[in-house]
Amino acid sequence: MLSVVVAPWAGDAEPVFTRAPDELHDAASTMKVAVLAALARGGADLDAEVPVVNRFESVVGGEFGNDPDRDSDPLPWELLGTHVPLRLLAERMITHSSNLATNLCLARTDQRAVAEVWRRAGATRSASPRGIEDYAARAAGVHNRVSARDLVRLLRSLGDEPELLALLERNDFRVDLAAGLPPGIPIAFKNGWVPGARHCVGLVHPYDCPPYLLAVCYTGPLATGADRTDPAARLLARISAAVWRRRREISPY
Repeated sequence: MLSVVVAPWAGDAEPVFTRAPDELHDAASTMKVAVLAALARGGADLDAEVPVVNRFESVVGGEFGNDPDRDSDPLPWELLGTHVPLRLLAERMITHSSNLATNLCLARTDQRAVAEVWRRAGATRSASPRGIEDYAARAAGVHNRVSARDLVRLLRSLGDEPELLALLERNDFRVDLAAGLPPGIPIAFKNGWVPGARHCVGLVHPYDCPPYLLAVCYTGPLATGADRTDPAARLLARISAAVWRRRREISPY
């Protein structure tokens, strides 16, 4: 299943192109944008020192931990047993897609705050009610899922929070949508990958026309789960390149 949404950035403009925009996909790491917004809007002290642990409460009871072999960022694991600024964890959650940092950030907010982020964005189908690798919750039918349309809505909802968009521009995984753009074109984006799914949502700032939003969600056999060499990442890059070529048709001057 391939879902695509292309929309102008300005105002509440409707998408100019959609393909299966409301189909649900495993959220993978795209849900980390909602966690970031919940953390920022909840007034958390990002300079507070927090313990780096690997035990978290499951939403269905009991505890769970993350697997370092399934994490794309080694740094938080090197910090286990220490205290670090919450800001560092929030940054690694986005820039290096750290699963451990995500659950540590989620522990400093709550699922209700994350749900409010989705509600405020106007999402109609997406939700992220559990932490990363909360397998007991998944087995109980609690799933993190997104649609391409809701990912565009989520990114648009950050329009009054330039510091969050600036952090998304520092994403270290310059694949997926970013790989389909000419060098140097700014994009605030978050990608996500698991075996069987590959997604990305981004705000692109062309040099010759207004900014635009693009979300692509792919579920299928091309997605190997590799962070940078996934064949599905190349598919997303080709779609991004095709949209870039028609960028002047997205927003009226």
